[in-house]
Amino acid sequence: MGYFNYVPDFNYVDRNIGARIGDYTKVKNLFRRIKIREDIFQDATTFEKYQIKGDDRPDNVADEVYGNPELDWLVLISNNIINVQTEWPMPQLTFDSYILDKYGSYDNANAVHHYETIEVKNSNNVTLVPAGLTVDEGSSYSYYDSNGQSFVSSGDFTTPITNIVYEERIEEAKRNIFLLKGRYIPIILDDIERVMSYEKGSSDYISGTLKSSSNIRLTT
Repeated sequence: MGYFNYVPDFNYVDRNIGARIGDYTKVKNLFRRIKIREDIFQDATTFEKYQIKGDDRPDNVADEVYGNPELDWLVLISNNIINVQTEWPMPQLTFDSYILDKYGSYDNANAVHHYETIEVKNSNNVTLVPAGLTVDEGSSYSYYDSNGQSFVSSGDFTTPITNIVYEERIEEAKRNIFLLKGRYIPIILDDIERVMSYEKGSSDYISGTLKSSSNIRLTT
């Protein structure tokens, strides 16, 4: 089932023009949010690594991995993704538009964002400078030779990183996610049905999936 099938309803007082006292509108209780049980969520062995491909959406991933596109919500909550627009990789066309909107032109997008180091090793294959450090253009580095003598070098060990490469890296990092292993899904669904159901005993209780609005509180 889709996410909102698990979210219970409540009868909200109808405030439309012409509504009578006692009229209600059934709406979803969005103050109740689906969560993965902490002992499962914190156990790394219950998840597996996955890399999002191309323009795949959460429902595409859920369909490929679980055989059910309606489990897209499970893909998202497994990675604490709340805003798909900013936390999920953009489709290529959206990314292209984003780059033009942000930088104004492809010339600006290809301008230097910052400089990074290239790995430098000595003759003994010992790393003197690791790759990927953010530095200023023309930076130098110091090292000691085998005799303990100090040297300073300003050789060519930096490389420019353009704005578009910088943005592409951000998007690429979003592609690396974790997915709950399929054998744990029945446990999660049982927990959700139990936690999301209303308990009997309240005067506003109607059913496990419906209650009146006077007892709705801002809690999850």
